[in-house]
Amino acid sequence: MNSRENTSALFREAMSRLGAAVTVLTTDGPAGKHGMTASAVCSVTDSPPTLLVCVNTTNRSHDLFVKNGTLCVNVLSGAHRDLSGHFARPSDHDRFATGDWTQGVTGAPVLQDAAVAFDCQITDQKSVGTHSVFFCEVQHIAIGQPQAEGLIWFGRDFHHLRAAC
Repeated sequence: MNSRENTSALFREAMSRLGAAVTVLTTDGPAGKHGMTASAVCSVTDSPPTLLVCVNTTNRSHDLFVKNGTLCVNVLSGAHRDLSGHFARPSDHDRFATGDWTQGVTGAPVLQDAAVAFDCQITDQKSVGTHSVFFCEVQHIAIGQPQAEGLIWFGRDFHHLRAAC
């Protein structure tokens, strides 16, 4: 590795081989309603139930999450591939025109048929390079119907994950 650019490219290539669940992060509050597709989500602890969520500081959703102080991690199933693309587009279209949404206890939009939805209060934020790391204390969990497939991002593409029977 000769330069930082090569290191970044190598890191991105390596991370493309680390499969992750596809989620839609949503928020609503004084700064407005918004959402984005993300895969940088993981658990921190179960006492209190807390998730770690990473968002690029240049993403227009970033400041809305900070100002609203809430977010919902909507974990997508295999049936939600188109929805994930809808929330990944950078245009100003109405992201919430697709899908059936309710309001969570924090006020954040909750996808009714998500595999699981974690409605969270952002309790801490750390800046690391180009991203903010949000620590999100779970206020409510909505577990969907048993899903036939999960939706995973791996190798820069979507993959459906089926449970072994």
